Amino acid sequence: MATADTLAAHPERFKVTIVERMPVTGGQATSISLDQAKYGTAWMNDGVQGGSPIFKHTFNFFQKYGHKPQEVKLQVAFGKGADGFWTNCFPSKLIEEFSGDIKKFGQVLKVIKWTMPILGLIPIRIMLRMFFFSKDFGNKMVYPLIALFLGTGNQTANVSCAILERLFNDPNMKLWDYDPETLLPNLPTMVTFPNLHDFYEDWRKDLEAKGVDIRLSTDVTEVLQRNDKGVILQTRPFDALANERKGEHIGPPSRTEIFDELVMCVLADDSLKILGKTATFKERWVLGGAKFYDDITITHSDNVYFQRHYETNFDPELCAEPRSKTQKEQIAFAKGEQRGTSDEPSGFRPMYFTKSYAQDPTKIEMSFDCSNYQHQFRMDHDAEVAPVPFQNHVFQSIFLDKRNKQLWTIDEIDRSKIIETKWWHQLGHRWQHYVRVVPGMMFINGRNHTLFAGSWTLVNMHELACVSGISAAFRLGAEYVKFDDFAEDFFSKYLLLSHGVRYEAEKRRRKQKDT
Repeated sequence: MATADTLAAHPERFKVTIVERMPVTGGQATSISLDQAKYGTAWMNDGVQGGSPIFKHTFNFFQKYGHKPQEVKLQVAFGKGADGFWTNCFPSKLIEEFSGDIKKFGQVLKVIKWTMPILGLIPIRIMLRMFFFSKDFGNKMVYPLIALFLGTGNQTANVSCAILERLFNDPNMKLWDYDPETLLPNLPTMVTFPNLHDFYEDWRKDLEAKGVDIRLSTDVTEVLQRNDKGVILQTRPFDALANERKGEHIGPPSRTEIFDELVMCVLADDSLKILGKTATFKERWVLGGAKFYDDITITHSDNVYFQRHYETNFDPELCAEPRSKTQKEQIAFAKGEQRGTSDEPSGFRPMYFTKSYAQDPTKIEMSFDCSNYQHQFRMDHDAEVAPVPFQNHVFQSIFLDKRNKQLWTIDEIDRSKIIETKWWHQLGHRWQHYVRVVPGMMFINGRNHTLFAGSWTLVNMHELACVSGISAAFRLGAEYVKFDDFAEDFFSKYLLLSHGVRYEAEKRRRKQKDT
């Protein structure tokens, strides 16, 4: 969508076609309907939930179509019980226990930055051992934190240290500031997205009005040719519910089509499947380095299950003795005794949760309390209590990597309270991804009349999906329209990293060519 939008600004130069397998646009940015009388709202985003205030391109697209994101104060609840729980809302016993590791962690982040890329390429699990961090510090604090916000799931231990350092220190990528006392700062600002289904529908209609041909429920079955004579594809209608026989789709025959250029806005492994025999050695090497894992999300309202596995309410037993006036104020806020900012209700209302398995502490389950997170559930920001009772909250429980399903607690969820079940094919940000895929993209982007776009090209964020799409359009000759200094800087860095193109130099070259 970002690629098409950028190209559509030049209708005299580009005729754009989007081929989308699903019946709606947006990819994983999807919404579902809810019973408003029961849950307090008629919709919720069930894939992408929100992001950081630095998502400038994402918000620019939202605002273009009148869809305004909303700010909330981030509250997390990691672990269960006094010996395994910690939060960024008030001092906990686990934070107190690992205070030395937390302070050392900040110093190690600096060492990683100074020794980039050598130390930056090693997995987090090895770094934690190299610097003699407590094993429990990694299992109970570092892994859950990175897994939840980066979407790395149970591959977090294998994530490159470079990404860890960038998420804390890079102004263009960081989701939060490092806090030497608590690791994660107290109530940082996050942003919840508007109704993504409605937004992508408005975007789709506008693009079609500008001449973009958007073909929904259409599958690209094979790429037959990619050279100066054209890009030849085979496409056919796709019905996800269609019957299948012997693994082969039953339906209309394929249609052969010819284009000049191809932008593959699909996952790396899907790209290789579609490219088939036309995939070059370089493409197979680079794209083959991206590994994906199958996770399942259960959207439900089983509050009994949720309370059994997570800390959902303030409990004095979970609290460490306050050592400062600030910590006393944090506890008062968590209890609901002291107001926070004018637009944020007080009280401990965590939205992000994780729990580790006793059988294997390196692996986790993740969850959201969507009623505490997404802004449409929280219309009455001045209320001291949530507008919907806890027993009617909407939760999402995410069970990671189906190869580990023997650990899952999925069967404990009351089936009568399940709202939706959905499988996801998620990128695992292994260290190999940053040795093989990320640095290799510039050597395959633009070759064979093919470009690649998607958050998987760097790190799993909605903002990266947008920027990668704009970058692909820029490579094809479209202009980048500046709207913000920070956004332009991020775009130029991505363009250099993933395409090997210097933004300012390319702008000068195009200007000279025009004159």
